[in-house]
Order: sequence, then C-alpha cells, then structure tokens
Amino acid sequence: MRDRALETPRLATLAFTAAALLAFAANSLLCRLALARGGIDPASFGAIRVASGALALVLIVRLRAGQDTVVGGDWPSAAMLSAYVAFFSFAYVKLAAGTGALVLFGAVQLTMFGWALREGERFSAAAWCGLGLAVAGLVYLVLPGVSAPPPLSAALMALAGAAWGVYSLRGRGAADPLRATAGNFMRAAPLALALWLPFAGVARADAAGIALAIVSGALTSGVGYALWYTALRELSAMRAATVQLSVPLITAFGAVLLLSEPVTLRLALASAAILGGIALVLARRSQ
Repeated sequence: MRDRALETPRLATLAFTAAALLAFAANSLLCRLALARGGIDPASFGAIRVASGALALVLIVRLRAGQDTVVGGDWPSAAMLSAYVAFFSFAYVKLAAGTGALVLFGAVQLTMFGWALREGERFSAAAWCGLGLAVAGLVYLVLPGVSAPPPLSAALMALAGAAWGVYSLRGRGAADPLRATAGNFMRAAPLALALWLPFAGVARADAAGIALAIVSGALTSGVGYALWYTALRELSAMRAATVQLSVPLITAFGAVLLLSEPVTLRLALASAAILGGIALVLARRSQ
C-alpha cells in the first residue's frame, strides 16, 4: 500500500512535467504558425496572448484559493514579462520555430549563469568549459551563412531570453509563484496594449490568428505555467533545470512535423553545443 501511495504522486509529477514542457514548446510553434500565415501581426498576437494568459491565470488562482482577488507580482517583473512577449512575438515573424526556441533557451540560461557569476558564485573549470561551449554554439548558430537565421530576428529572440531570465531571477523568492505570475500577467496586459497602439494603423488579426494567440496565452502559457508550478513542488532545482533542456528539442521536432521546417546541420551542431554545454554547467553547479 505504501509503495502504491508513493507511486501515484510520482506519476502525477511526471505527467504534470511532461504536459508543461509540451506547453512551453507549443508556445513557439503556435506563435510561428500564426505569424507565418500572415493573418495576425506580432503586436496583436502578443497583446492577445498576454490578456488571455492573465484571464486564465486569474481564474486558476481563484478556483484554487477560493478568493476574489489576485495578489502577487510587481511592476518591474511585469515589465520584463511584457518585454519577453514582445521580443518573442516580433522575432518569430521570420525566425524558424526550432531555431527560435534554441536561441531563447540559450539566452535564458546564459543570463542566469551571468547573474550567478555577478553574485560571486564560483564555477569549476569544467563548468567554465560548458559555458564556453554553450556560447560558442550560440555564436555558431547566428554566424552569417546560407542556413543562418535572420540576424535581427535572432537578436530579438536573444533579448526575449534575457528578459525571461531576469523575470525568472526576480521570481525565485516568490512564496506563491503561480499567484505572482497571475499578478504579473495582469500588470503586463496594459503594457502589451500600450505596445500595440503604435502599430494599430497596420494591425491585422483574422479569426485563426486570434484563436492561436488565445490558445498560446490561456492554454500553453496560463495552464502550462500552472502545471509547471505544480510539478515544481516535487522536482529539485537541478531536475527542473535539466528537464527544460528538452524544450528546444521538442520544439524542433514539432516544427518538422507541423510546420515542415528542415533540421539543418548548423542547427543540429549548435543544439548539441548549447544544450550540452548548459547541461555540463548545471551538473557541475549541482555538485
């Protein structure tokens, strides 16, 4: 009986983790699909995503806590969240989904590693080698060439990753991460609207584009974050960081199947360098 009681929570954690990782990968696929169709502009996609994500998270928090108000988050974190969504959306106008996810993830982790170094954390020689390998892989990915991603789009996605890294660092000490995320999404909604206003004259959004933005906000962002924070209760920091290495790979495979994007040799080699280097840093830091 005891083994069965222990097995059920573990299976639930595995299911929540897998669903959350699929949701994170789906964000890139949905955004790229919506923008590649040309039925919606990036500013509108970002604004709808943030607004629908805020509504979904507020509903989840209220259902969970049975309260009428959502208290959590702060304006600096909301600004980082808004910047992440904006850069993410504009980057995917021309960036392939798999490449974008790899640049995003690499920038997030490098931002967090840089903060750790700034705070005085000491890296071992092996960790420095891993960090150098990850940076080299990122540089190789964006070097000019036939299969290189558009430089401006890659730069925008790197900025999105840096913004998300800062957002993650700011949220580390939150007593209730889900409530804090809901509050940050609520604050980010008017910021996303303010960003949309300069593009209102050229804004466009058909039914399919709006639907994809709502799914990205409410389901793969709102519900995805709820699943992730539920799984984090049973995951160590090392395991949580390690399993996220799978997100760019899931995105790349999803892009091949759903968007008919090719897997180039450059993307494969860069993926091995970036993800392998980050995994080495994480392993050494955990020791």
